[in-house]
Amino acid sequence: TTKFTSPLDIPVEFVEKNVKLRGKLHHITEKGLEVEHVPISIPFISAIQRKWQPEGLLLIRLAGVELAPGGTAWLQRELLPKQPLWFQLLGRDSSALECLVLVHKGGFLSVCLNEELLSQGLARAARIEGLPHHSHLYWKLHKRLLRAELKAVKKNKGIWKDQSYSERVQVHISSNKFLQRLKQFVSW
Repeated sequence: TTKFTSPLDIPVEFVEKNVKLRGKLHHITEKGLEVEHVPISIPFISAIQRKWQPEGLLLIRLAGVELAPGGTAWLQRELLPKQPLWFQLLGRDSSALECLVLVHKGGFLSVCLNEELLSQGLARAARIEGLPHHSHLYWKLHKRLLRAELKAVKKNKGIWKDQSYSERVQVHISSNKFLQRLKQFVSW
């Protein structure tokens, strides 16, 4: 029932346990999504508490996603102002949260924005900041994101449209930060 207005307000245990929080979208910027945290509420008590809750927006970065130029514009078209969403905490720093962002699409259907951007070819899969690389969750999520990206590659969507298969693979390998670090480590 506490409203978080800064990444540092969120207890470390919430981040470590990858808790999902509810929010309301306010702005989409080049840095990420500016979201108002909406605490889970108890009807009567919440109405009273709302009057004293602090103002402030959380900056949410889409974990494991490096947006292509058309990615931000796509988000601005697809998401509505004040749209409710859920964000799963994966990591944080003093200014932003690294999250998987889920948007309800009607009925029982919800879409993970991180995966959707990749499968539309509007982003590249990147390292998931905030999660330890040796963790099971890191590799499980990274595999999901790579699968989504592969859909776009196979269908020649978005950033994968104009390149030949070998060019796409070469660009993907050379831009993969994990592989770059691995190369540095091996050459050391």
